[in-house]
Amino acid sequence: MKKLYFNYVESFKDLSKEIWYLSLISLVNRAGTMVIPFLSLYLKKDLGFSNNEISWIFVFFGIGSVIGSWLGGKLTDIIGFYKVMILSLFLTGLNFIVLQYMASFWGFCIGILVTMSIADSFRPAVFVAIKAYSTSDNQTRSVGLLRLAINAGMGIGPTLAGLIIVLKGYNIIFWIDGITCIIAILLFSYLVKDPKIKPSETRELHQNLDKNVVYKDTSFWIHSIICFLFGMAFFQLFTTIPLYYNEVFHLNEFKIGVILFLNVVIIVVFEMPLINYLEKQLIPVTKHIIMSCLLLTLSFLVMYQNFWIGILIISIILMTLSEMLGFPYTNKFALSRAKEGLEGSYMAMYAMSFSLAHIFSPKIGFSIIDLYGYQVNWLVTAGYGLLGFILSYWLFNRVKKEKS
Repeated sequence: MKKLYFNYVESFKDLSKEIWYLSLISLVNRAGTMVIPFLSLYLKKDLGFSNNEISWIFVFFGIGSVIGSWLGGKLTDIIGFYKVMILSLFLTGLNFIVLQYMASFWGFCIGILVTMSIADSFRPAVFVAIKAYSTSDNQTRSVGLLRLAINAGMGIGPTLAGLIIVLKGYNIIFWIDGITCIIAILLFSYLVKDPKIKPSETRELHQNLDKNVVYKDTSFWIHSIICFLFGMAFFQLFTTIPLYYNEVFHLNEFKIGVILFLNVVIIVVFEMPLINYLEKQLIPVTKHIIMSCLLLTLSFLVMYQNFWIGILIISIILMTLSEMLGFPYTNKFALSRAKEGLEGSYMAMYAMSFSLAHIFSPKIGFSIIDLYGYQVNWLVTAGYGLLGFILSYWLFNRVKKEKS
């Protein structure tokens, strides 16, 4: 037990104070993100939308995410990640407060489009911030700490949200989402100072750099497709899976929140020590991506069985293990490929891969459920993971040849 404790503590060593501050801010922000995990239930139960209408709202959610990721990357290369993060968090807070007043189908579509366009401009900026405030030796652990904070917040958020919804209804959680975004930005501006080197100065040091190099990187394109497929499967956790828990297993919002909290507990307790251990093994990043896709595939294959509620626990554990490898190491691969001065463009493409999945994953998922039922959807979703596994193996071989 003592050895385990020291290994856990060691995984946090040598991380910069800025990374710790970014993680604290992300914890506050994500703890307040209570709407998203229950959005599909809110749209169906409170606003009375059909599965088809809900799927279209998630399409607008995804389109907004794509716009935000692209815009965030471009602005990060122009004005720097610091200003992008400040603007994004503040305006997102205001938008979440307004979103609760959108009750019509088209009103909510437009509201979620605008909200996500602003909110997801934060993502490329924070990825670049990680690179700015970490070294090559602790970059993956920096990503891990940030994810730990995000997941701790996401665990607190849905669990509290489930209880609040049961007691007080949905409207109050929109206020909580908005206010915590604004609190997070105040903390950020106070604790983390704008770095002195500006993007324009970095570009002057690399005048001959091809600005379109990201679009000519075949291996990065393969990686982006893998991330898209990973997102197609994983984002079912926030769209169709809560409805599946509710409609097939008759769980209320609080019980759903408890199951989602299991995901967070595993990540908070085990992800950082796991990453610290794996980093010492010098295993190629692409091998971790292969394993994450395999685990994600298995998590949906086991959910094909619907006769025992325990299968939900097995599925969420497999999905969590996949997430613990998938997100840190796809992020590390993207950061390692990014050319200096164009980090925003690389991280925008990385973020857009997941944003595109936000568009197609719920639309296809809900359509399959309406036509063929949940079990067929889990088989199709497992297929995304399997295709990602095959492409990951191809990427592993390509990168191996590049280095030889």
